Amino acid sequence: MSQAHVLQLENVTMQFGGVVAVNDLSLEVNQGEIVALIGPNGAGKTTAFNCITGVYEPTNGRISFCEQPMVENFPKGKMQKLYAGENKGKFTHTLNPTPDKITQLGIARTFQNIRLFSKLSVLDNVLIAKHMRAKQNVFSATFRLNAAEEKRMREESLALLEEQNLLHLKDEVAGSLPYGLQRHLEIARALATQPKLLLLDEPAAGMNPQETQELAQFIHRIRDEYNLTILIIEHHMDLVMQISDRIYVLDFGKLIAQGTPAEIQNNPRVIEAYLGVADDAED
Repeated sequence: MSQAHVLQLENVTMQFGGVVAVNDLSLEVNQGEIVALIGPNGAGKTTAFNCITGVYEPTNGRISFCEQPMVENFPKGKMQKLYAGENKGKFTHTLNPTPDKITQLGIARTFQNIRLFSKLSVLDNVLIAKHMRAKQNVFSATFRLNAAEEKRMREESLALLEEQNLLHLKDEVAGSLPYGLQRHLEIARALATQPKLLLLDEPAAGMNPQETQELAQFIHRIRDEYNLTILIIEHHMDLVMQISDRIYVLDFGKLIAQGTPAEIQNNPRVIEAYLGVADDAED
């Protein structure tokens, strides 16, 4: 497996007013890996995803994609005095691309709460994502010169649905699908943007054990078939331990552990973060 860094976070801090949601987070994801970011509720996991995908501008730190700086920021204005994170003064440049620009670079994501176009068809959900890489402009669209391009995108969308065993549902309203199939459709829509890096935010949320096992197989399959690198947030520890090459653990916004699944399972700090430590009983 190549060790080229597809994603690298360097000292990333996200502060909202006086609250430090992510504090000095550094991690890396190598090409072809499935890496998990775990931690208790409120640990800062989704905040980290939002920084990577341009939803939030991090208060401090740098995020690189395919070994090129993509996002960078440092405390400015009122935040210079309010800043409570670490490594103040280390970063001096600002790079804050919008989410669509980050998607075009090759990063796609799903969400903790499914965000499909629920009233549109399954096919239309994928077609909309396909348009992100459409080779057309206002002129060609206005004068209907893009018929070949529309045909290509439709054929590719149908092929993608077939690969994901969703073709028979192409005309169904997305919001009418069972929960597990909506999850699969959301991932298929992300794949339609032709990503190099796929971010999955709690993809097993709400699934039963059988659906979770099928999801594990599905994630491995799309990683191999689409030559993807995957970063996943998940609370289902059985799934995390089954599919992850490496794991990072956050607690109160701070990285407390990293390692292989076996190392994380036996890490006292991780056990304490998830289970807490009971006070010794007094006689």
